[in-house]
Amino acid sequence: MIFEEAKKVELIDLLASLGFTPDRIARQDYWYKSPFRNERTASLKVNRDRNIYYDHGEGKGGNVIDFTVRFFRCDVQEAVKKLLERRETNRFSFHQQHNITRQAGEKKDPGAGAIVITNRRSLQNNLLLSYLEHRKIPLEIAQRYCKEVDFLLYGRQQPVIGFENRSGGFELRSPTFKGSSSPKDITFLDNGRRDIYVFEGFFDFLSFAVIRPQTGSGLTNCLVLNSLSFLEKSRSLMEQHNKIFLFLDRDLSGRQSTQKALSWNQEMASAKYADGSDLYKYRDDLNAWLVAQSEQRKQPEHQRIYRGRGI
Repeated sequence: MIFEEAKKVELIDLLASLGFTPDRIARQDYWYKSPFRNERTASLKVNRDRNIYYDHGEGKGGNVIDFTVRFFRCDVQEAVKKLLERRETNRFSFHQQHNITRQAGEKKDPGAGAIVITNRRSLQNNLLLSYLEHRKIPLEIAQRYCKEVDFLLYGRQQPVIGFENRSGGFELRSPTFKGSSSPKDITFLDNGRRDIYVFEGFFDFLSFAVIRPQTGSGLTNCLVLNSLSFLEKSRSLMEQHNKIFLFLDRDLSGRQSTQKALSWNQEMASAKYADGSDLYKYRDDLNAWLVAQSEQRKQPEHQRIYRGRGI
């Protein structure tokens, strides 16, 4: 099962966290200059739909585990461990390694691997707007909670969607990048209410705002963890509320975290924590459910299959 979880890490997300951006994108194919040698023309192709790569320069390819084994020169078990760490924390503690791999002889800059925010503004980049449309998030909702952020990483500047946490750091997303700037922290929307809705990532929160437009009217408090590592750290904050509704992912780590929180009910002899993920029990997360529902509405009525309950 852990191998299957590791294989869910998207190769383009892994490459982005390592500082690589595609030279061009053709539908589901992302072309990169090879991380394994210096070259002028991109020869490594990643198919996003199948989550596999092929290095045309060497005639080698495989899945995300195969890539990790090759890139970090480790065995399969260590590769799986590294990928699961990335899935949990959205970062690699050892990502500086690739500086040496990419450009032999280049002087190592200790701060090169740090994400530096250089600018922020209202969302306007066409690629980012298309990405929001792909994730079925209306622009007016995204504008309410997000900014368009420029950040610098390994000498390259790029625009992404930024979702700010309570310490001033940002969760950063685009079609080709998934990461965060320091400091990493939760995002808490305090509307003075006695119930709280808890989300793993901000696209799930935005999806909830689409499903429940009154969320933006201040009828509920909302907590976006931005990482499951903040669940236990946020326990005291959550338990200041009368009822805590959990909308975490339905992958292995998300289900384990939900079960951990539900076990706290027994400790307190209460029923504060409630699992709200049954709504999207056939999908990995709330945004995937929203996208699927939107696609179903485009189908002829006799072909539609409705799953899950309404909120």
